[in-house]
Amino acid sequence: MNIHEYQGKDILRKFGVTVPKGIVAFTAEEARQAAEQLFEEQDNPVVVVKAQIHAGGRGKAGGVKLAKSPDEVYEIASQMIGCTLVTHQTGPEGKEVRRLLVEEGMNIDKEFYVGITLDRATSNNVLMVSTEGGMEIEKVAEETPEKLLKIQIHPLQGLQGFQARQAAFFLGLEGDKFKNTVRFITALYKAYTSIDASIAEINPLVVTKEGNVLALDAKINFDSSALFRHRDFMELRDVSEEDPFEVEASKSNLNYVRLDGNVGCMVNGAGLAMATMDMIQLAGGKPANFLDVGGGASPQTVEEGFKIILKDKNVKAILVNIFGGIVRCDRVAGGVIEAAKKVDLDLPVIVRLEGTNAEVAQKMLDESGLNLIAASGLRDAASKVNAALS
Repeated sequence: MNIHEYQGKDILRKFGVTVPKGIVAFTAEEARQAAEQLFEEQDNPVVVVKAQIHAGGRGKAGGVKLAKSPDEVYEIASQMIGCTLVTHQTGPEGKEVRRLLVEEGMNIDKEFYVGITLDRATSNNVLMVSTEGGMEIEKVAEETPEKLLKIQIHPLQGLQGFQARQAAFFLGLEGDKFKNTVRFITALYKAYTSIDASIAEINPLVVTKEGNVLALDAKINFDSSALFRHRDFMELRDVSEEDPFEVEASKSNLNYVRLDGNVGCMVNGAGLAMATMDMIQLAGGKPANFLDVGGGASPQTVEEGFKIILKDKNVKAILVNIFGGIVRCDRVAGGVIEAAKKVDLDLPVIVRLEGTNAEVAQKMLDESGLNLIAASGLRDAASKVNAALS
């Protein structure tokens, strides 16, 4: 689950991670009032107005601007709230700006990158630091890998003091700046593990001329599988930033990710779903979604799955690929037939069921009188998907 920058900074602050003072604003007038408060509390003659969307690259798209007075903040906020920002992460459709972060200005001396995430290849957390702050870390890793340091951290041992110092040495820091960076990285790792984050990215991490070390930006993503331990974090969810189809699917406990293809797919099990998407691609189609209805594949979940898939107007055919291990195939077939009647399907639906009572299920589909095409095996399903698209 993603959250906004200001929400991430509020969380980090609780763990001792230093962040600038900032106030969230939902209207231009709130932004002006926030600026008035910040100008009273700081010596810096500027504040920063930052659009809050779930995407990077806001600065290049005009979503981060400096202001020297509350009136200027009001003007910037009036133009920014309600506008659509298009960045390299939003896609061409962009994202509408609904809230802003008004933040104190910084007397910046240097900018760095610090990030923590899971390295699935080693099953370790990995601390990444780079001297190239403010840039896309993927670009740094590809073009100038010598400017990026990766430190493997065993999850049971946690971040060791020498590792935090190694990162600060790599950034070329000395004296108080070095000590403050070590403290910052240590606090960031504690926050990362305590909140079950999937990534904690600070880009840029800034060192001021006064020697302070702060998170100028913060990207925090939660591990959705661990949210049951952090019920309060669900209040931070901004569904306006998410795909409406995915929001609706989550209400029915369906694992759905929208893609840009023409074949809707409904599968039970994430591994089988990935294999099904590959099969659709090989058959000449393009998957329109990832949809895992779970091991049970009840009539209710199948019906909800059909409803969500059919809302995507790009879908020209649907492939249902279910392995009847936990539930018998004839029961799944009955659920598919029942759901198909309720949602009034007008697209060809290829159904491949494998497992207990698969032959009975295939007969039920053939005799249903609906636009349901039974398939026997993956190869047969692939050819029938191809035929449905031609």
